[in-house]
Amino acid sequence: MKLSGAEIIIKLLEKEGIEVIAGIPGGSSLPMYNALSKSSIKHILARHEQGAGFISQGIARTTGKAAVCFATSGPGVTNLLTAIADAKLDSVPIIAITGQVPYKSMGTDAFQEVDTYGLTVPITKHNFLVRSVEELTYIIPKAFEIAETGRPGPVVIDVPKDIQNQIIEIEISENIGNKDKAINIDIYEIEKIAHAVNKAKKPLFIIGGGVTNSDSGYLVRDISQKNDIPVAATLMGLGNYPSESSLFIGMLGMHGEVATNLIVNEADLVLAFGIRFDDRATGDIKKFCPNATIVHVDIDSAEIDKLKKSKYSIAGDVKEVLLKLKPFIKVNKREAWKKEIKDIKTKHLMPEVTLSDDINNPINLIKVLNGLLDDDTIITTDVGQHQMWVAQHYNFRRPRKFITSGGLGTMGFGLPAAIGAAVANQDKKVVCISGDGSFMMNLQELSTLQELNLNVTVIILNNGCLGLVRQQQELFYEGRYIACKFKSKQDFSLIAAGFGIKSYCLKNEKDPICTLKKALLNKEPCVIDVLINENENVLPMVPPGGGNCEMVGGK
Repeated sequence: MKLSGAEIIIKLLEKEGIEVIAGIPGGSSLPMYNALSKSSIKHILARHEQGAGFISQGIARTTGKAAVCFATSGPGVTNLLTAIADAKLDSVPIIAITGQVPYKSMGTDAFQEVDTYGLTVPITKHNFLVRSVEELTYIIPKAFEIAETGRPGPVVIDVPKDIQNQIIEIEISENIGNKDKAINIDIYEIEKIAHAVNKAKKPLFIIGGGVTNSDSGYLVRDISQKNDIPVAATLMGLGNYPSESSLFIGMLGMHGEVATNLIVNEADLVLAFGIRFDDRATGDIKKFCPNATIVHVDIDSAEIDKLKKSKYSIAGDVKEVLLKLKPFIKVNKREAWKKEIKDIKTKHLMPEVTLSDDINNPINLIKVLNGLLDDDTIITTDVGQHQMWVAQHYNFRRPRKFITSGGLGTMGFGLPAAIGAAVANQDKKVVCISGDGSFMMNLQELSTLQELNLNVTVIILNNGCLGLVRQQQELFYEGRYIACKFKSKQDFSLIAAGFGIKSYCLKNEKDPICTLKKALLNKEPCVIDVLINENENVLPMVPPGGGNCEMVGGK
């Protein structure tokens, strides 16, 4: 059959099982949109390309499958870069297909031309510049294979407009590649790790996003319960271990629990599975677990020994390693280790509610949400104080229910990611918890949310400032506040109403908890503005450059 390059792209996306694409059209991508008009694939018209990228991330992060976004050349591409970089740092499989000026015009500073290939080299797992229409039959399936296998990540495909328009005679093959790769795991290394676990006095798991990506949280639970191994999680690992379990000691790192960081420091064996020893998790790496033997398992060989030297390591799929490790782990009851952990936890309790009847206190609010939302609810956040309050106090019990920007820490992530999560999980409630500073970064996506009429409730912790910036200036810059407080005041309930979305300001409600419950039960879009004290700090906190055991505000 005769197909244009654009039609080939859409046909191949259909064969990959893509049902939804987020994007914004422009001159250089219009041939793809013309082909899309004849497809069963639905298109979400975002209001900003960054929003489109984060919508695709919301789909990918909740399903584990690659999602697709479109952008045109020039500003369309540059607007998308942040979302691509965010996906790279958090290992999220997205495929960004971008229009480009005609191939013959490239390098001439043509209208809306930028070097998409050059710009995206450092922020993608792989990128392609399509130089002929025939290459598309190889590049599209290969992009999905690259994005989804090994350590997941973003792939960019830049397609010049003349190649999109070129017509060739072609048959689309049913075979679009095999993503199932055989993984060779060294059984002798497995046995060494098992021996180290069985003889250790104070072993401890630290689990990260790699456990989520490999869907292996249940295996961590099996092994930890069999051998009485406590489990700590990074921000990206939350949800893989039930938060109420006695073996789960919480999130470690910059805003982790004091007790968690102290317990981790006492371990004599650290089982680091699916983590990259990020500075927000470890603090000063030289001070991290100085007396522990390190076992590091990660799909990406580049992460092994990159920041922390390990004694035992495997570069392989976390799930495959855990499956092979499990039979070698002996039953153990570590009463002395558990007693030490209990004593540390008792001595160093997390900050609790400060005003038990004040729903406008962020910790109280999150604890109320724990009682109102079920385990299947998907929580997205932006970046800042609200993000850390959620990580500290919300009870995550299942993987892929906490969707947040970890590595890049992107403000503006939460709302579009919630839209993507709701599109991919229409049977589930999605709650976006944001801050006023973050929310204003991509609030135009309220229009997208209203248009799609999704089951998303947005809760804005509104303190009139960039809270985490203000907090650091208070704690580490002698209270010299600059460029952190908003002089103008926004009424987000009125802003949401202007987009046609039901909204509430809790301060104005006679029974705020009842209003909150009502809003969460509603399956239509809703925005809730929660006015919080600007002086509230998220504590404890490791000072910049400090070790995890040097936290401030821990009591």
